[in-house]
Amino acid sequence: MFAISLGDDGAKLRPLEPWNAEEYLAHIDRSREYIGPYVALADRATDLASARAFLQSYADKAAADSGRIYGIWLDGTLVGGVLFKSFDTYFGTCEVGCWLERAAVGRGLITRAIRVLIDWAVEERGIHRVEWLAAATNTASINVAKRLGMVHDGVLRQSYPHRGVRRDMEVWSMLAPEWRERRNSAGRA
Repeated sequence: MFAISLGDDGAKLRPLEPWNAEEYLAHIDRSREYIGPYVALADRATDLASARAFLQSYADKAAADSGRIYGIWLDGTLVGGVLFKSFDTYFGTCEVGCWLERAAVGRGLITRAIRVLIDWAVEERGIHRVEWLAAATNTASINVAKRLGMVHDGVLRQSYPHRGVRRDMEVWSMLAPEWRERRNSAGRA
């Protein structure tokens, strides 16, 4: 299995696979209260079987080249992750997303990991448009989109039902030429 270094702090990015279900469930249990108000992952893995099924759904997406999921490990502990919620090479679009335990917040882990995903999608797979959707009340997620240099496309009003409430979703995006320009002008996107 591969692992990509996310920097000098020892953080690693690697695939989350069905055999990681027990570790993933323990991680979700630690972060359920923190991510639950914004991210459906907290409600999708409530026991080992549902955790395994969720990870298997992404293994199936990876096999179909329509999505992928990666974990972020810090000091050998799974603390969060990033994913391609959707991935469509025919149309050249994908949606990236993330989640993180409260204990790992403030280290730039998500920003660094999403940079790896965007760079791979744009440069290796020819993706033209990368989208980021976030609950309008999820300031932390919106701030990541801003740090990445994404453009705010608008708000999808009451488009996302979560825990019995319809939520507004902000749509942010990055186009391949913008990504390359940002990366080249900053030395690193």
